[in-house]
Amino acid sequence: MSIDTLTTMLTDMLGPMGPVIALAGVAALMVLATLPLMVKKREDPLDKLRASVSAQKGRTANAAPKNAQPLRNTGGSDKLEKFADFLEPKSKEEMSESRKWLQKAGYRSANAVRTYHAIQFGLAIGLLLLGVAYVMLYNATKPVPLSSTIAIMAVIGPGVLGYYAPTYWINKRVAARTAEIQDGFPDALDMLLVCVEAGLSLDQGIIRVSKELMSSYPALAEEFETVSHEIKAGLDKPSVLRAFADRSGVPDVASFVTVMIQSQQFGTSIAEALRLYAADMRDKRIMRAEEAANKIPVKMTLGTMMFTVPPLLIILVGPSVHDMMENFNSISQM
Repeated sequence: MSIDTLTTMLTDMLGPMGPVIALAGVAALMVLATLPLMVKKREDPLDKLRASVSAQKGRTANAAPKNAQPLRNTGGSDKLEKFADFLEPKSKEEMSESRKWLQKAGYRSANAVRTYHAIQFGLAIGLLLLGVAYVMLYNATKPVPLSSTIAIMAVIGPGVLGYYAPTYWINKRVAARTAEIQDGFPDALDMLLVCVEAGLSLDQGIIRVSKELMSSYPALAEEFETVSHEIKAGLDKPSVLRAFADRSGVPDVASFVTVMIQSQQFGTSIAEALRLYAADMRDKRIMRAEEAANKIPVKMTLGTMMFTVPPLLIILVGPSVHDMMENFNSISQM
């Protein structure tokens, strides 16, 4: 059955609004079909472990004081927790990749993935319903209703736009933060070198640099602050530095992390490694600026051809063409 035949059948059965009503009904059925999956919550492994421990040590749990406070708040403060099975990826690999992607954009909360998918789903459904309302209002107020193709596009188009808008926003945020970290990293290395040569340790230097960069490069300062907090928490320094390289997504930062780890493993001078690497980073920043400057003439060529050559040709060739046309007209009249 073709789309035209189906549209004609729906129009005959339900009137001019038949295709729109049918599309709205299908969307409503899809939402109702997914509601059980959204409400169904998978059992938390921590709750299972807590239940098994309480079953094995029931008497000890009953003998606990009444005013004892739980170590972890599991009261479900997140409103999206009951939709976690629907809004979060099922596999650990997809969940890990989604968290890394959102961390590169600056969203580091524990529920960032869940919130992102909730916004994506809510925007898609909301704009889809808005498109349905617009088509119904237009057909009710205008003498000539919209055609079936335009009506379907007016309904589906906003829904698709709402679904992909959060992804576009996150990608823009990732690109902006990556560019900011890449631009500010040479200055951060220079300040870190000054701190190390002044007698501070690498950990203290990172804390000092994060405070100094807060006004000029807030994204890089936030990354350095995260590194300092993780080191204070007792995590392994190579693991903390590798996590910093993964979050930033900048190849220069990954190379710096490799240099720092090798310097620590082989016992070489950190100050000397920082000095050499900082000089290399400054040279790379100058090369990137020269590359951007060299691209400007190529990018301006199209604009020059479009907005300069046609007016110049009109000024130069226009009078000659006008004289030729007048001569041809005078010859034809003779």
